[in-house]
Amino acid sequence: MPHSSFTASLGVFKTLLPYLSRYRISYIWGFVCLIIVDAAQVIIPQFMRRAVDLIASGSFRWQEIGILCAGMVGVMALISLGRFLWRYFIHGSSRRIETEIRETLFKHLLTLSYDFYQKHKIGDLMARATNDLNAVRMSIGLGLVALVDGTVMAASILVIIFIQDAKTAVFAVLPLPFITAIILFFGGALGNRFKRAQETYAAMSDTVQETFAGIRVVKSFVKEAWFIKKFADTNDEYREANIALVKLYGAFFPLIVFLSGLTTVIVLLAGGIRVVEGFMSPGALLALFRYLQMLIWPLMGAGFTVNMIQRGAVSLKRVNEILETLPSIRSPRTSPRRPTEQDYAIAIRDLSFAYPEGSEVLQGLSLSIKQGIWVGIMGRTGSGKSTLIKAMTRMIDPPAGTVLVKGMDVRDWDLKELRACFGLSPQDSYLFSDSIRNNILYRLEPDEAFWDKEQGEAYTSFMQALALAALDTDLKRFAQGADTLIGERGLTLSGGQKQRTAIARSLIGEPEFLILDDALSAVDGETENRILQGLLAKRAGKTTIIISHRVSTLRNVDYVLVLDQGRIAEAGTPLELSKRGGFYARMAALQQLDQGESGV
Repeated sequence: MPHSSFTASLGVFKTLLPYLSRYRISYIWGFVCLIIVDAAQVIIPQFMRRAVDLIASGSFRWQEIGILCAGMVGVMALISLGRFLWRYFIHGSSRRIETEIRETLFKHLLTLSYDFYQKHKIGDLMARATNDLNAVRMSIGLGLVALVDGTVMAASILVIIFIQDAKTAVFAVLPLPFITAIILFFGGALGNRFKRAQETYAAMSDTVQETFAGIRVVKSFVKEAWFIKKFADTNDEYREANIALVKLYGAFFPLIVFLSGLTTVIVLLAGGIRVVEGFMSPGALLALFRYLQMLIWPLMGAGFTVNMIQRGAVSLKRVNEILETLPSIRSPRTSPRRPTEQDYAIAIRDLSFAYPEGSEVLQGLSLSIKQGIWVGIMGRTGSGKSTLIKAMTRMIDPPAGTVLVKGMDVRDWDLKELRACFGLSPQDSYLFSDSIRNNILYRLEPDEAFWDKEQGEAYTSFMQALALAALDTDLKRFAQGADTLIGERGLTLSGGQKQRTAIARSLIGEPEFLILDDALSAVDGETENRILQGLLAKRAGKTTIIISHRVSTLRNVDYVLVLDQGRIAEAGTPLELSKRGGFYARMAALQQLDQGESGV
């Protein structure tokens, strides 16, 4: 079982063959230098044998000893140079491969769909991109070195000692089969315990990430002690998993060292008798002792290799699980056909949708949005408003033929082209830890001279977006203006400023369809009115969808849809709905009452 587990571990590394092939020249030179170092190392005991035998003979010249010493110094200089070179070639290549895999992993993660991130925690993904890739690097760097070095050294030493004195060598190698058995036995157990350690590290990382991402909530509810305990629990689990690994690891190497040390005792007895009987010279016995000391590293290296390969295989498997995951939402494999001119910019046909973990969110919903009109969507929480928007932009995958944009099924669109049609400001105004300028300009790719000349299209678009989102006056109050850093998730901005920054970002590039998903909920009435009036003037003739619970936000739209449990409960102009006595009219009355009371 342990042997089959080790063999299976080796099979995981086939996914690294393209990377290893790309750096094969560096690896070849590295292994050539490593073998030269090994060859030079096994020569040194021969210098020692010759020197001791000369001294033991009683008739020698100091010049001969000096020549032997000079030879040893030259060989050691060669060893030093060779060690530098194999580290440069092999460790350098393994570092480059680690970097490439990490970039590939990050790029692949960005292609995965919305549902993937609902199933996987960010802390676990970070652990795979850091700790796991570090273990992979060790396996294709130091692990390969230990494998080649141990094999070459062990084979060379065994050949030399058998040539030098076969009878003594037979006794010296008696513990070797036991060492091999121990290596195979411990290999699988080390891999399993290392996997457990990596999993607990991922859980601990996720706890840290989640805590600091929600630090405002933690402090607002005075839950520091609760989160400290939660982290302490995961930290203890990580400690226990590592202690279990270290216990096994700690028993593994001392046992190998003990068995290899038995060879010294055996050689002392057997070799001493051979020297006394005249079958072996004192120098040969000294060289044999030196070779046996050198043999300890290949024996320990074998265990080290098993450990590194097991760790690397476990980690590489975890990384490959991500790389082998295909996005559930992809562009069509064939060249997408072009959209056709239609009376309706967006059409929904009998759309029903349910998330995997729940009941249907949308139920047989149908609607058509004409080109250039403003549509308002209202409804209770959970009525399907945001899900409908996700279906339009294909953040979720609607059934074929149920969602059409510009006359073409969203499943037939190239994803990049489809989403480029939309400017979306979602409920969660997520901002990056960057400047206000860069947060707004993520949709564009301005050159370095962006701020040098106030003439380019990017600059004009940026300034227009600032004015439309009513952010231009706010920037004047920031010391560094648009270059002000806003902290993680916009920590230094108010809720309304974050929403308006997100709105400005959605307006960049003048998208064909603008969607504001409850994007004005944290904005005061005066600022909201300024934004809407500006958008009405700027986006005349362009399709705009506004989701809101505020009747005041929807008063200027052409058409209002009221959703209830995934169905259209009401539809009409704001004036028509206000007279029907339905949900829209009730919300209008309640909000008008609230405004009246607030003015008392």
